[in-house]
Amino acid sequence: MSKSTTVITQKKKRGPKPTGKGTLIGVRLQPELLATVDKWGEDNNTPSRPEAIRQLVEKALKD
Repeated sequence: MSKSTTVITQKKKRGPKPTGKGTLIGVRLQPELLATVDKWGEDNNTPSRPEAIRQLVEKALKD
């Protein structure tokens, strides 16, 4: 009888790698406001919805 060998591999982590260290804040937006945020993001060439929200928060706090 031959010996069987078992290879243990590391489990892959799920999801994308974190982009940085920060605090995750979950916010619910009504469809009308979300559409406005998306439109603003398109008009300002932001790559994603979260980036559009970050830029809007920075802009609001700067004023």
